[in-house]
Amino acid sequence: MHAPLAIVDVETTGADPAADRVTEIAILHAEGGALTAQWTTLVNPGAAIPGAIQALTGISQDMVDSAPRFADIAGEVYERLAGRVFVAHNARFDYGFLRREFERAGLKYLAKTLCTVRLSRRLYPGAAGHDLDSLIERHGLECEARHRALPDAAALWQFLRIAAEEHGEDVLAVAARQIARQPSLPPHLERSAIEEIPEAPGVYLFYEDDGKGTARPLYVGKSRAMRSRVLQHFIATASWTQRVRRIEWQRTAGELGALLREAELVKALDPVYNRQLRKPQRLCGFAFDGKRLRLAGTDEIDADTLSFVYGVWRSRRAALQALRTAADEHRLCLQVLGFDDKRRGACLRHQIGRCAGVCAGKESIHVHHARVATALARLKSVDWPHRGPLGVVEADESRDATEVHVLDRWCYLGTATSDAEVAELLEARRPRFDYDHYRILSRHLGKRGVRVVPLAA
Repeated sequence: MHAPLAIVDVETTGADPAADRVTEIAILHAEGGALTAQWTTLVNPGAAIPGAIQALTGISQDMVDSAPRFADIAGEVYERLAGRVFVAHNARFDYGFLRREFERAGLKYLAKTLCTVRLSRRLYPGAAGHDLDSLIERHGLECEARHRALPDAAALWQFLRIAAEEHGEDVLAVAARQIARQPSLPPHLERSAIEEIPEAPGVYLFYEDDGKGTARPLYVGKSRAMRSRVLQHFIATASWTQRVRRIEWQRTAGELGALLREAELVKALDPVYNRQLRKPQRLCGFAFDGKRLRLAGTDEIDADTLSFVYGVWRSRRAALQALRTAADEHRLCLQVLGFDDKRRGACLRHQIGRCAGVCAGKESIHVHHARVATALARLKSVDWPHRGPLGVVEADESRDATEVHVLDRWCYLGTATSDAEVAELLEARRPRFDYDHYRILSRHLGKRGVRVVPLAA
């Protein structure tokens, strides 16, 4: 590797570049296979370091309280990184943290990156592990204090030298080029359009020119780190990405807001290359009154009836496939249930052992329907577990912004940023069931740590 390198390690207060801060930085300069300089400093994060992080790194609160803030050293750090390939172990972590710190300091930083995790996987594909501890053990690297910036960065430099000795400089250089691919942007798309996208949660929209002066949506996506995700589209390029002429983005306070907004935009804009989240062909579920099983259609599934529906699927075909799977598991008769062709005597499924034989008089209809009820119970839609409307709160501390996603019986009413907006959504609420919103919300509310507030009806 003949390009000048900046081998970097940062220690932080946590794992989220948007909310956590850098506590220590180390930068080693390497050129022509030789180490030419090294530099390190503690950084005052302006926040408390969690006890678990202090125990892991050995960096105490007292050590950083008298250290400079990142804004005070941003210029020097920028100069030490400028014009060099950014090398780090799990480079996305270190690079993401420093980019966010530079943004707070009013600087835009962009560099080619080389991740030594990926490099290790490329050069040593049969190795059991590729985290830094595994590299230290496997290659006998010296690291006098793990989880301190300078010793960790020095271990990476040792790894690069050992890799060059074992594989040769040329092989190492080729492997580095292969994993350090840069985005291949379309000719009409300025790099500045990417740089303006924040490394934060939100949705992004790709547009092409339809040849008539109108922008046509190609793709809508979402991410917790929009800029990195957008760049990935132009690294692992699909054939259509070179048609992108314009990128729009909408920032959200958190991941749930991005998921809900993406689902709305895909249905509203119908982008060419979105396969998921489109309007369902025909929403389906099952209704069962203890005697008769039937399909419930789109016009029967809403906020009021959802609790009486067994399962919800995007199409009739998907619903019937789920029923067949349940029938196989519980040995149900699809002929008796009205979902298979009528025939005299035992059904074909009974003859091959998939039906217990209610159609052949080998069990009573009551016993059979009891199993039907058991099978349907597993398919039943999740009941709304709250007494009334609910607000799911997401906060973006970096912007001091808070969003409240207003929900009523699994229906998404909208997102508010003030009490007045919440009241407006509740006053005008017309709960409209959306399959994708239901799936997003039922998964999200099942997670730990979700902040919710009951809302007055």
